Amino acid sequence: MASDFKAIPIIDVSPLLAKCNDPNMAEDLGVSEVVKQLDRACKEAGFFYVGHGIPDSLVKKVKDVIHQFFDLTYEEKLKIKMSTATGFRGYQRIGENITQGKPDMHEAIDCYREVKPGRYGALGKPLEGSNLWPDNPPNFSSLMEEYISLLTDLARNIMRGIALALGGSANEFEGDKAGDPFWVMRLIGYPGASDAKCPEMPENDIGCGAHTDYGLLTLVNQDDDIPALQVYLIIFAHCNLPLNSKGTK
Repeated sequence: MASDFKAIPIIDVSPLLAKCNDPNMAEDLGVSEVVKQLDRACKEAGFFYVGHGIPDSLVKKVKDVIHQFFDLTYEEKLKIKMSTATGFRGYQRIGENITQGKPDMHEAIDCYREVKPGRYGALGKPLEGSNLWPDNPPNFSSLMEEYISLLTDLARNIMRGIALALGGSANEFEGDKAGDPFWVMRLIGYPGASDAKCPEMPENDIGCGAHTDYGLLTLVNQDDDIPALQVYLIIFAHCNLPLNSKGTK
């Protein structure tokens, strides 16, 4: 059936978070309602806003230090420049990230789950290493590590709700299936188009080209006063699938 989806749904997952460690969580009425909403949102839209429970004070501090970092000079930001030697972690200048053959007009810090040597064998060797955090602002690393920990827990609990929506147990994605997830986080700054242009870059005004994300779940947190994310949908005769998205990540 074609979807009548017209807006991204808003889901309060607090009942799910409150019962996340309860072995009988699936029987809770509040959890059941959240599961129904997740099921509908994933089938009809593929995207949803979520009441996440992470303190607003922490979210504000995180956004503030990210803005402070991107306001620094390039010379300062390049102290944590991404390279193969850093396990592809660190800072990317405007235009260095490529999507569908075109440079993206954004700068970013890429960080991944830290990988110890040998954890994933030879295949995982290029991603071995630790995240690169700037010395300026001085509280950057401590805030990010706290934030990442909370986001990881949030993602795990949302996946428990999705597992229930699929008819499995709450822990269906734990253990051998997905109990040891690899996560990626990108901190992205989108300058104005005029600020992004320089002689050596092709002309482009797209912050990040249209793409689909890899992995099971993407959490997006963008500035409240800047509508950056655009969602594209393609509707088939019997199913509704998200095709592409572009914007902050």
